[in-house]
Amino acid sequence: MSAPVPARPDEHDFDPLAPETFTSAHEQYRDMRSRCPVARSATYGGFWALFRHEDVRAVLSDADTFTTSVQNVVPKFAFTGRRPPLHLDPPEHTDYRRIINRFFTRGKMAELEPAVRAHARKLLTGLVARGEADVAAEYARVFPAHVFAEFFHLPVQLAERIEQISAEYVRAIQVVDDEEVKRGSRVLYGIAADVIEQRRAAPLDDDLTTALLAARPGGEPFPDEMVLGCVRQLLVTGMVAPSVFIGTMLAHLAGDKDLQATLRATPSRIPAAVEEYLRLYTPYRGMSRTPKRDVVIGGRLIRKDEPIALVYTSANRDESVFEDGENFVLDRPNLREAIPFGAGIHACPGAPLARMMLVLTLEELLAATRDFSVAGEILMARWAEWGTRSVPLVFTRPE
Repeated sequence: MSAPVPARPDEHDFDPLAPETFTSAHEQYRDMRSRCPVARSATYGGFWALFRHEDVRAVLSDADTFTTSVQNVVPKFAFTGRRPPLHLDPPEHTDYRRIINRFFTRGKMAELEPAVRAHARKLLTGLVARGEADVAAEYARVFPAHVFAEFFHLPVQLAERIEQISAEYVRAIQVVDDEEVKRGSRVLYGIAADVIEQRRAAPLDDDLTTALLAARPGGEPFPDEMVLGCVRQLLVTGMVAPSVFIGTMLAHLAGDKDLQATLRATPSRIPAAVEEYLRLYTPYRGMSRTPKRDVVIGGRLIRKDEPIALVYTSANRDESVFEDGENFVLDRPNLREAIPFGAGIHACPGAPLARMMLVLTLEELLAATRDFSVAGEILMARWAEWGTRSVPLVFTRPE
């Protein structure tokens, strides 16, 4: 067997910015898994992409070799400071993550659920009463802001502003407008700084920002700039994925009338449906790791410091792990193998809150309707997320 050779800087196995339909990216990724599972793109200054479940999982499981501290997303856009815990490796990241995890326990989610349900019900009731809505633009981009207002104890108006700025920030990342990315990030840092100062002046019980300020790992407080980076990271991260995923989930369900009927008749099966939706339509495809040394994956030599995109969107449909992986299968037996929120030390801490948001969305929408259908063109988001930015639906209310 010949030795692996380095990639050329201009080597281009796939185009992450090719125009997409609701199905085209998954068709491309199925081809990549069989033909070129470890691919090179010249876009964004050059990066590698892993499409198979085995390879993605192996990188996630090896924090000694692959770091997030250099670049945690393709394209690279963290120009304005380090944001714990995602930008840190152990042991530096561990104290931040330990505090964050305390706010996403089952008990915390149970306390938060009534408020989250009330927001979902109010928003969906208005849209259903109107008879039609773009659920991606009018619900999926609005609902997370209301949830995060509850979670961070913020005024709804401020959370909505964060969502708006975050959306502009993501669009700038997608078109590689570095100056606009920096501008948006500075605005978000300013908001985070204001929140921190408010908590310094008036600490709150059961509040994540207050807990970060009060922490004394090793007897010393966290550095001010790291608390700022952490709050900045947390305020934004949870806004983006739900904004592209919820519309995707509802677009599929709108076209599957039998599944609608099943879930309306037996709401207890909604959590299982959400888990399969997370596998089938995983929104993350640009999360990145950087090797600390030269590595060989799938017979290809990846040099130290060359960014690697972990395409969860593809890995979670890998036929070698998930039989009939391109299709929705309710009560799929091996969903524990899915990695919709990553794995390892940097698995998304907010996964319990995301799952609750999705389950409550389906419960409330199915209860408020007799049927809903797609009523126009579905428009797609761009790399680094996979999902929808426009999903027009029409609703039929119960008689």
